[in-house]
Amino acid sequence: MRPDQIRIVEVGPRDGLQNEAQPLTPQERVALIEQLADAGLGDIEAGSFVSPRWVPQMAGSDEVLIALAERKDLRLPVLVPNKKGYELSRDAGAREIAVFGAASETFSQRNINCSIADSLVRFGEVCALAKADGVVIRGYISCVLGCPYEGDVDIAQVARLAAQLAEMGCSEISLGDTIGVGTPDKARALTKACASEVGLDNLSVHFHDTYGQALANILACIEIGVTSVDAAVGGLGGCPYASGSAGNVATEDVVYLLEGLGVNCSADLEQLVTITESLSRRLGHPPASRVARAQLAKRA
Repeated sequence: MRPDQIRIVEVGPRDGLQNEAQPLTPQERVALIEQLADAGLGDIEAGSFVSPRWVPQMAGSDEVLIALAERKDLRLPVLVPNKKGYELSRDAGAREIAVFGAASETFSQRNINCSIADSLVRFGEVCALAKADGVVIRGYISCVLGCPYEGDVDIAQVARLAAQLAEMGCSEISLGDTIGVGTPDKARALTKACASEVGLDNLSVHFHDTYGQALANILACIEIGVTSVDAAVGGLGGCPYASGSAGNVATEDVVYLLEGLGVNCSADLEQLVTITESLSRRLGHPPASRVARAQLAKRA
């Protein structure tokens, strides 16, 4: 069941950078996306149309999209929280958007200030507009394997949400272990449950590495046929609503794993490590990526 090819969705320029204390300018984010594309990545989250008052790190996402308008070779999804965010993204030329929901009621309230049911109404409005405009829609579900407030999350609830997002028009559902508590058997069971609702080809897995299980969880999921994995260069990210939550699994670490398995992912490991080195200096902290640390020590 293991696929020969894995598509990596690079989420560092949005999901990663939005949790960094040191913001990058829109111009720096454009340069980062160009570097990631040069390293072989074709699916790169480009920004977020959430109010800059709430997420100042993503201010200027319209400038990022406009600067990259000629890159028709790239998929550049942007996060939109509501109708206003969608309209702003459309004005900036977005060809792909993402909506972001939660599998936990408490997390939904803390993160987007509404219930799960209300969030689905909001997303339905956004998805209807996007479909009418021919815009591709990606759906995120956070806290799929655990919530910082409620603990364990019901797998059946996640599968129902995946089905609802697919029905709204989301062509891909990203299953996010936001606080990184998942383990391989649980990750596999969750993925199978969601696949039964929306199909395995319509799923991506998104693991944070809080307990060091992200790569093991990815392996468990690709062994049953998952072909899309979210990752962030350098292991950027975290969760502001969960104390101690680590960043996304590092893109370099995922690429190293896939190369060891003989699975193609079209990404250049050496270039990714170089990007991480430069980015870490700019952000003022060492990379979370174990592969980057090892490779940079060898280079030194």
